[in-house]
Amino acid sequence: MASPAVRSSESEEISDATASSLSHRVGELLALCFSSVEVGGLQDLESLVKELVNCLNSLSEEENEALNSSNELENDVIQALAEILKFVSSPQMDQAVIDALSFELPKVISKFANLSSRCSQLVDEIVDRFVEECNPRDMLSILCEALDAARCSLSPSSCSTPLLHGLSKVFISVQRRHYEQLRVAVPIVLNVLKDMSLETDVQVEDLFEKALGIAVSIQDVSSKLKNEENAKVCCLLGLYVMQITAILSVSIRDKVASCVPLVMQLEPFLTYCSLTHLGLITGNDTEKLISTVAGDDDDFISSFPDIKLGASLLFIWAKISHEISEFANAAIGNDVEELQSNPVKRWQAYGMLKYILTSGDLLWEFKRHTIELLLDITKGVTSSQCNYEQIDCSDYTPSIYAALQAVTLVIMYAPDAGLRKKTFEALKRILSDIPAPERFDILRALVTNSQSSSMTAILLGLVKDNMSKSSMQATDCVTADTHVIELVELVLRPPQGGPPLLPDQGDAVLAALNLYRFALLFESKGIMS
Repeated sequence: MASPAVRSSESEEISDATASSLSHRVGELLALCFSSVEVGGLQDLESLVKELVNCLNSLSEEENEALNSSNELENDVIQALAEILKFVSSPQMDQAVIDALSFELPKVISKFANLSSRCSQLVDEIVDRFVEECNPRDMLSILCEALDAARCSLSPSSCSTPLLHGLSKVFISVQRRHYEQLRVAVPIVLNVLKDMSLETDVQVEDLFEKALGIAVSIQDVSSKLKNEENAKVCCLLGLYVMQITAILSVSIRDKVASCVPLVMQLEPFLTYCSLTHLGLITGNDTEKLISTVAGDDDDFISSFPDIKLGASLLFIWAKISHEISEFANAAIGNDVEELQSNPVKRWQAYGMLKYILTSGDLLWEFKRHTIELLLDITKGVTSSQCNYEQIDCSDYTPSIYAALQAVTLVIMYAPDAGLRKKTFEALKRILSDIPAPERFDILRALVTNSQSSSMTAILLGLVKDNMSKSSMQATDCVTADTHVIELVELVLRPPQGGPPLLPDQGDAVLAALNLYRFALLFESKGIMS
């Protein structure tokens, strides 16, 4: 009886022999493709291309099923790819043959790109030949379809590399309807990049290089256009940069500082698209781009799910990295000062920064810098300054509420006491930055929706602090007098009925009783009405 080692060796020999015959068959089929056109057999060409694809798929299956990575198997794949490259590079090649091969081969040969660097190089060169020789609009569709297929491969990153490289060249080669073509292709590219970012062994530098190559091509296309189409392509580029910033940031597993040089390379795109860090952090630039590119097409804008996260991160990257700060130091400093002095823009910034604070995929370092930015822009803000009689805060209340919810989550789950302390200070300052009537509405919503007894207690403590600080301010006193009982009842008489659950709700109940006692003391002293 043969030993397992002998059977394994025999299996590998059979596999190598099969692969060798398949690679030899590739050469035969290519020769038949050439001769079929010479005798006018276009139907024969179609069937030959189909057989060639089946042959290459079989070779790919042999490679996937191999027990070990065999040098002979790799050599057979290299031989097959070299035959294809030689064939499509021949000056005598008929265009009909090239076109027929271009429709089928990119998808199947991309499967070999992960076998070795030599295989990847050959696939890259073959795709380049198709891009050079075939109709750009056809190649755009072909490569997009191949990219979609590559997402299901064993190694999406390796298999997608030559396709993305080819696509970046196709963008520049397209002669008409540039925006419409890009509008179809860019979401597919973003899906592929996001898949790559989720791979456990992702190399951030490689991922960024692929993303950057596409951005450069889109900019090259834009630079050749005029008027409305140029404006739309430029806006599409801006959205793309925001989305890849989010993808890149999420893919970072550690050492944020090491990625600063990568992010620096995105700054020129912001300038080209007339985007500013202030416009990004307030969301104004994001809304402008969305309205220009998407209009009422919700399906299209869903292809950019993280642009607001990316816009916020672009500001954070510029704020935290010394290299970028040197590059745009004055601008960032001026932006922070503008946020400090302009309540509306500050409220807008709260709504944008919540995307970083609620992200479960980012390193805590990003959230730490976000909290520090919140402390910077709220420096000097007190409730006495925030009765903005001529400014309507109601439009911003939902986003401020969402931001405060995100802040409470950081307080609850931050990995260290120092960050929790800073976040609590940010929570107090943001609440102080809201006009009194809206402040109560937000506090009531936070208390109502709080899932943590400890957080509810913290929020009720802030209500008490606000009452104390507002004792000399008529507008705040009226608000406190009118609504403090309602907050207490939310805890002591839960909306769902019944008494509060003890001891689970003990912290909240104790805080509510303290708040009620505090309110009674205020009233007895005549401070409240």
